[in-house]
Amino acid sequence: MKKIIGCMFVLLIGFTLFLAPAYADWAKSFVVFDGGSYAISDIELEASQVGPVIGKVTKYSDSEGTYSGNFSNRFPKGTSYYKINDFPVGEAIAVGNGEGKWVKALYDGEYAGKGFSWKQALAYVFGGFLLLMVFLFLQNTLRQKDGK
Repeated sequence: MKKIIGCMFVLLIGFTLFLAPAYADWAKSFVVFDGGSYAISDIELEASQVGPVIGKVTKYSDSEGTYSGNFSNRFPKGTSYYKINDFPVGEAIAVGNGEGKWVKALYDGEYAGKGFSWKQALAYVFGGFLLLMVFLFLQNTLRQKDGK
């Protein structure tokens, strides 16, 4: 019985290795657009530099965590995102500040809390299956030794 409890303990430890929590870095102001994180800069843009609306803030939060969708830790819900003329969206976007002015937000990489990932889910399923197989193998081996 002690051996089975030991195997279950090993299994429990193994499952914790597959946990990958995502922590948001809120040391700076940012917006999330289409799964990408954009750091808010101090660069103000002229109206002639700002193109069409490409999205808006769907959630505001000043509490650290991971959220899905287009959200910000600085701008309120409903704040619009704009394309900057002569800049690809993957490099920078403009964010309206509500006072008829826009600030440049620079692409800072993929946001950690982007949402559901099939690749990550399959890795968890495969890892769980592998741990289950190891557990069943060890359990079978222990039963054979106890029976002899």
